[in-house]
Amino acid sequence: MLKMPKTIVINTGPLIAIIAGLGDLNILGKLYNSVIVPYEVTQEILAKGEEHVDAKIYSMDSMLDKRINPIQLDPFLSNSLDKGEASVIQTAINEGIETVCIDEIAGRRIARLNNLIGIIISAIRNGERIDIKNVINNMRINRVWISKKLEAKAIKLASKK
Repeated sequence: MLKMPKTIVINTGPLIAIIAGLGDLNILGKLYNSVIVPYEVTQEILAKGEEHVDAKIYSMDSMLDKRINPIQLDPFLSNSLDKGEASVIQTAINEGIETVCIDEIAGRRIARLNNLIGIIISAIRNGERIDIKNVINNMRINRVWISKKLEAKAIKLASKK
């Protein structure tokens, strides 16, 4: 069994992709003791309206540590990234959290990344019965796209136990 970080700070894109791929956010609770969602990320998810499936599932989830106050951003972060990514990284810095889950290229250059596919593969390696091909197919059905290269890599990694 792989040792997972106890706490992760997560961004909008990965939350939506997990919902698209799995239909819920339960996998996060199985992998992490605490999943922090900055206020700015919540605002991005709820921007489409709570009747949208992503927002509805997100709103119903009680396991997430959804922050209720905006965070003061370092000027470098606020000038380099959008508010969601910047708030994820700033929260991690402020609270000494080593692992973040973001999806933007600029953010990946700034922060240590534990991305969506990495979460799914970690879950598989920790004994969860998840069909990675089905997850990727569900993501596509829900208009969340990953490259063919990443898909092939994910399938290969998921088959290694």
